[in-house]
Amino acid sequence: MAVTSNRVPLGGLARKLVADGLLEEQAAVRAFQDALANRVPFVKYLIDNKLADSKVVAHAAAQEFGVPLLDIEALEIDSEVVKLVSEELIQRHHALPIFKRGNRVYIAVSDPTNLQALDEIKFHIGANTDPVLVEENKLARAIEKSLEAADTGLGNMEDSDFENLDDLEVGKEQEATPDSSAEIDDAPVVRFVNKVLLDAIKRGASDLHFEPYEKFYRVRLRIDGMLAEIAKPPLALAFKIAARIKVMSRLDVSERRVPQDGRIKLKLSKTKAIDFRVSTCPTLYGEKVVMRILDSDAAKLNIDQLGYEDFQKELFLKNLNKPYGMFLVTGPTGSGKTVSLYTGINILNRDDINISTAEDPVEINLPGVNQVQVDEKTGMTFSKALKAFLRQDPDIILVGEIRDLETGSIAVKAAQTGHMVMSTLHTNDGPQTITRLQDMGVPPFAVATTINLITAQRLARRLHPDYRVPMDLPPDGLLAEGFTQEDIDEGVKLYGPGNGGTECPSGYKGRVGIYQVMPITDAMKRLIMEGSNAVQLADQAGREGIWDIRKSGLQKARRGVTSLAEINRVTVE
Repeated sequence: MAVTSNRVPLGGLARKLVADGLLEEQAAVRAFQDALANRVPFVKYLIDNKLADSKVVAHAAAQEFGVPLLDIEALEIDSEVVKLVSEELIQRHHALPIFKRGNRVYIAVSDPTNLQALDEIKFHIGANTDPVLVEENKLARAIEKSLEAADTGLGNMEDSDFENLDDLEVGKEQEATPDSSAEIDDAPVVRFVNKVLLDAIKRGASDLHFEPYEKFYRVRLRIDGMLAEIAKPPLALAFKIAARIKVMSRLDVSERRVPQDGRIKLKLSKTKAIDFRVSTCPTLYGEKVVMRILDSDAAKLNIDQLGYEDFQKELFLKNLNKPYGMFLVTGPTGSGKTVSLYTGINILNRDDINISTAEDPVEINLPGVNQVQVDEKTGMTFSKALKAFLRQDPDIILVGEIRDLETGSIAVKAAQTGHMVMSTLHTNDGPQTITRLQDMGVPPFAVATTINLITAQRLARRLHPDYRVPMDLPPDGLLAEGFTQEDIDEGVKLYGPGNGGTECPSGYKGRVGIYQVMPITDAMKRLIMEGSNAVQLADQAGREGIWDIRKSGLQKARRGVTSLAEINRVTVE
């Protein structure tokens, strides 16, 4: 194997890979030259361009150079050690300090021949360095996670920790006039709030909680339906943080005795903006602020992404395309009702259809849809918006929520006069939705003749397909959980969450909907008009083959989409 003289001679790890037959010499030379030209570490170039397997390269390097090979995903990286080295150095050399013993700092690398990286880091931190070999793909994930955590100031924070935080532009149309108090415009607090918002967006959070207590202050994110603490700023900053958020959302900074609601638009770039819905509430030790991230991409979801079973999706689409009647989506707060409604609206949003919505708040802007913001202060209520819609030649009306008899009555009348009405209620399942409307005062006849379909739903965390682990449960246990003997005979294979290391520590990634899709059949209508209760209606739904939420969830667990523990968390056994 001869190499032409105008090429860079191979050395170090590249020569070892060629000698072991793991890489052709010409490919190694080209990779070495390209990596050099692009200022990319050689091993990173190989893995990024799929010229070699990360695990194979790591084992070859460990054997050749006698450097210990470490599974970095099984190690808890010391965040304080990571901070010893600048982000620029970590990114340039693709090397990560992971722990310290005495005066020695151990550096995770994927290429132990990169002596320049070790020397430069040693000079930078003023301590001896030792390399630890790590698979390139795992190292890349660890670097990303460690820099994200360091960048957003997670963990216990002191005032001095705010100095390295950057700023973020707030949409001018949402920016309020700052208070004259210098405390509210305190630059470190401004940067801290902006960084927490950015971190929430990066991590796919749905809500942020800023919570003051007697002896501490904490910030939590809700990710995949679960709250997790991400920061503990000094308690003395509680007022400043709440004031900054109120300035951003155009709320009255001086009013701290009553709840307030507002909205923030954060401009991430010239073309990208994220909306937050803000709610403040006075507590014993200060104002708690909760922010809901309004995800515009939710309106673009395809129905196949929501998690409906095939027969449920067929019922959904069949009733969605009816010319009149009511289409109701129910469930507790945070169960994905808005996403389901917007998915339906997106399907119906055509040039030949007039769609009007009354929402509190308008969470997602939909081009082609006439959206009205409900505002009790100005007198723009759901009922007033509905009355106005009926005079504007609507085809489809969406009511954010049926909260009272007046709104329910107008919605029913609209459905009876040839309009499709879509709305939500806070009820647990389909049968309870019917009795809830009757409790409001809507006559049974009106309920029976206007409702086409009721969808009840919950959101459960998805198991990460690469990290789920099999779970064993005896037949008696399966029957006790709600599986049928027929399910057991066909085979029930359950999975639980495994440890995905830094990539997926919980074993879950994303969420999936669990649904009860209940059409109102003629038999159901008769029961409603006879004044049947929710239990009787549920029995009828069961006879008609309608899955309740529990059964729908068990089938998701049976297919390995989620775990039985997660189904037990979000449904009734």
